Amino acid sequence: MTDADLTYLKDYSAPEFIIPRTELSFELRDEATIVRARLFVEPAAVRKADSKLRLDGRSLRLISVGIGGLPLGAEFYSVDSSGLTLHEPPEDAFELDIVTEIDPAGNTELMGLYRSSGIWCTQCEPEGFRRITYFLDRPDVLSVYTVRIEADAKAAPVLLANGNLTESDELAGGRHFAVWHDPFPKPSYLFALVAGDLGHIEDNFTTASGREVALGIYCEHGKEEKCLYAMDALKRSMAWDEKRFGREYDLNLFNIVAVSDFNFGAMENKGLNIFNDRYVLADPATATDADYANIEGVIAHEYFHNWTGDRVTCRDWFQLCLKEGLTVYRDQEFSSDERSRAVKRIEDVRKLRAAQFPEDSGPLAHAARPDSFREIENFYTTTVYEKGAEIVRMLSTLYGTDGFLKGFTRYIEDNDGKAATIEDWVGAFERALDTDLSHFLEWYKQAGTPEITVSDAYEPETQTYRLTLSQKTRPTPSQPDKQPMMVPVKFGLVGPNGHDLEFTSAEGARVEGDLIVFDQPEAEIVFSGISARPVPSLFRGFSAPVSMNSNMSDEDRLFLARHDSDPFNRWQALQDIALDLMVAGARAGGVLTDTAKADGLAAALSDTLADASLDNAFKAQALALPGQSTVTQALAHDVDPDAVYAAHKALLAHIGAALTEELETAYGVLADTALPYSTEAVATRARSLRNQCLALWAAGGSDAAAARIGTHYHQADNMTDRMVALEIATSLGLPETDGLLDDFKANFGGNPLLYDKWLALVASRPAAETLDRVKAIYADPAFPRHNPNRLRSLVFGLATGNPTQFARPDGAGFRFVISVCADTDPVNAQVSARILTAFRSFRLYEAGRQARATEALESLKGKDLSRNLSDILSRVLSQ
Repeated sequence: MTDADLTYLKDYSAPEFIIPRTELSFELRDEATIVRARLFVEPAAVRKADSKLRLDGRSLRLISVGIGGLPLGAEFYSVDSSGLTLHEPPEDAFELDIVTEIDPAGNTELMGLYRSSGIWCTQCEPEGFRRITYFLDRPDVLSVYTVRIEADAKAAPVLLANGNLTESDELAGGRHFAVWHDPFPKPSYLFALVAGDLGHIEDNFTTASGREVALGIYCEHGKEEKCLYAMDALKRSMAWDEKRFGREYDLNLFNIVAVSDFNFGAMENKGLNIFNDRYVLADPATATDADYANIEGVIAHEYFHNWTGDRVTCRDWFQLCLKEGLTVYRDQEFSSDERSRAVKRIEDVRKLRAAQFPEDSGPLAHAARPDSFREIENFYTTTVYEKGAEIVRMLSTLYGTDGFLKGFTRYIEDNDGKAATIEDWVGAFERALDTDLSHFLEWYKQAGTPEITVSDAYEPETQTYRLTLSQKTRPTPSQPDKQPMMVPVKFGLVGPNGHDLEFTSAEGARVEGDLIVFDQPEAEIVFSGISARPVPSLFRGFSAPVSMNSNMSDEDRLFLARHDSDPFNRWQALQDIALDLMVAGARAGGVLTDTAKADGLAAALSDTLADASLDNAFKAQALALPGQSTVTQALAHDVDPDAVYAAHKALLAHIGAALTEELETAYGVLADTALPYSTEAVATRARSLRNQCLALWAAGGSDAAAARIGTHYHQADNMTDRMVALEIATSLGLPETDGLLDDFKANFGGNPLLYDKWLALVASRPAAETLDRVKAIYADPAFPRHNPNRLRSLVFGLATGNPTQFARPDGAGFRFVISVCADTDPVNAQVSARILTAFRSFRLYEAGRQARATEALESLKGKDLSRNLSDILSRVLSQ
């Protein structure tokens, strides 16, 4: 690919035509579907006198074109593989009639209208609508839709679309129809249609203004009971959005459909959310506590899009983080209020560091709002979502809850019914709060993770404390030169008694209470009136998405781990010590190099476990030490994954052995609260700590713990405990692992979502035979290799969850994953491109592994690749 393939933000121009109203009619049949579109087209204010009307279209068979009810002669339009052009459209408003035929059953890419497992379903974001009919398929063309769906009544008794149901009836020949009308203008990417034989559950919600909203969740027959938790999460989301943000739902009904074949996690189509069924279906026998939490978060996320994505959408795809980052922030806040705020924050930062930080430091790095792209489908990334949410959160940190609500409300009021930009979002805060955020915009424009270096000194004679901060951001693709960022630093100066010290003044930077606004390359802040040497607690609550290097001693870290009032930084202090030990161990070939330091960490963890003031879920997070991917990123170069694995295992073994008695006791005591199974918070938190105690206890090499794994699995009354036993056995390579995996597959493999869990466990096993086993599963004709969930669990699970086998020295892991990308690309380009992103950090490996990875990647060159896969390949190889 060349630069000519790029789309640039700077080239954006407003549409010359608009389509304020759209009428669609679908005739769904097994052999083909007929789509009749009536588009009410108007010239926009920017239309040029001789403009042609170019409509997007792909994989369509055009049957007819007409204007004002009359057929249009072939000389007045032309069709090619990417669209339809009207050469001389009328100067005034006109009605354009287009009839097309599409093949949903043959649509293996699962974009547009497709048929899978007997269900007709759509996925239109970002550019799937052009596979349904010819249209101005861009986010800034908003239209009011009326949709008529006709189908065989037995094959598709359920007919759903956006908006409110206005009409339905029976037809001759065993067919029936339904008409849906959405009164709110929306872009084509938010269009949705579902038809099929589905079961469902119903409920209702009364809004703050007293309107009754009918709620429905649709799924495969026999799975209705598994939708109850999702329905509960939906109702809680609706109530929370009214209370927290003053946003009330605006239609007469809200529907969710769970489908098994879906490229994404879920989609926020106005009034008709379509979900991958893994984020809807749950009961204690089949779903873990993490599954319940994910369902709650994703249900909330898609519902919250009703205002931040639907009512206010994005002007163009460069603004994707405008709707996604904001909505991720909103769902994070919801889950924080519903569960444990401290634990939720830790979970979100773990995810950011494990996925987004590597993205920010590699060849796939891009700004939250990129300057250009080849394939927008490849920009549904952790940078857009998770880093986008952190950027939004910084506004809340800078201006507080009340100030953030003022800016948010102004944004909605100014842009309701419009397609907005990042400037509209930030400008709303400037207007609402009378502030200047021009410097803050760099967060949206600049790629990379800022690195903050910290040093400090205390002068007892003058009772002054000097804190020196410097920042830099390393070069990223197409951005060699970086500007300093506006970094909010939440802080406390912790005194010898464990409480924050007060100060009389602070000079050298903008300090507002417990917040430093650091917006220069370097700053020295001098605090006066400090009565004793403090230990700085910086970036409390992870107040900015940065990495930090400091001269803090292990003694000071352990002090914060025991005394900091900020739970995030208590956790962070423990993580920092553990990471230092793992990095040193990996550099030494995979051994524990400092047993005294490890003993100090064990003692701090013991104190944390015994601290009655701490939440059990927080304790579980404290006991969960950094993962191998975090160690790899910290090493930064010449990484040997085998040494990382060994060093990781060595520290866990040392800590587990040191705390054997405490862990065994806690495991037993917590059973009274964790069991029998309940989704109540107190039980969930106890279960998380109990299971983490078992994991660390077993890592310590205790025979009693190893024997307990099988008992934990076989006596479990819930999927959470069962999966934890499997994960521990798999990660430690215990002798009973094969037997447990075989038992799980025999008893639960018939459930697709549990089969996914089994696939991921098999793929994550750090054993020499794992790759051959994964290959055998993939080659089995019974393996549904075209289902995105199955493929992600097996192949992406190997590539991202098992570095020792993916990055084998012989290159076999690399070659296998590349072969899967080549197999999948002609069928589903989105999935193949996503799998290839597993190579984003291969340059961190030692030279031999780098060479094997490069050879595997270059084997794709010269093949007939999709734009999606070719884009990722060229970017991964570019660095």
